[in-house]
Amino acid sequence: MIAPREEVVRRAARTLLDGERLDTTTLAADLGISRVTLFRRVGNRDAILGEAMWWLAERTLRRAVDAHDARPEGAEPAGRLRSLAIMEDYRNVLGTATSLRRFIDDEPTTALRVLTDPRGRVQPRLVDAYTALLDRDVEERGLTPEVSLPLLSYAVVRLGESFLYSDVMVSRDPDLKAATTVVDALVTGVLGVRAG
Repeated sequence: MIAPREEVVRRAARTLLDGERLDTTTLAADLGISRVTLFRRVGNRDAILGEAMWWLAERTLRRAVDAHDARPEGAEPAGRLRSLAIMEDYRNVLGTATSLRRFIDDEPTTALRVLTDPRGRVQPRLVDAYTALLDRDVEERGLTPEVSLPLLSYAVVRLGESFLYSDVMVSRDPDLKAATTVVDALVTGVLGVRAG
């Protein structure tokens, strides 16, 4: 099969990483398929952008998990939840990703729509990934959440978005340190984690 769906997504992700605007006509031509075939395989431009952004995000999150789990015991502050440390590392990588920043700067409306749409390709998957991270902490520590983990994860993702993309949303400089403080307070409060 010529240019399977995964190759379309990888090629689109590479375009974004290279800091280039994703053009579906160029992408289809590079893959040796028509725009109609491209649309059938992945969808419209927003769908392709969403798949490409999630492809990149998933790998970034996986690297954050692997890096965290490779740290020596005691590297985190005593009692800090694994999920919170990983989420912070993930946000910090996104906050300094030049390709993401270029996409947001060049196409702010499209970028926010693709990255933050609750019915899109990125946000619901990130909510699921965060739910899995929180679930592990809940299971390992025997915690009792005051709200469902998917709802908590959704709130954490939305908070992260509001801090990461605050320059576009509300003309405010992104503040990842504040994001960590707020997210940590929310999660530890909802999960009933006591300090220290």
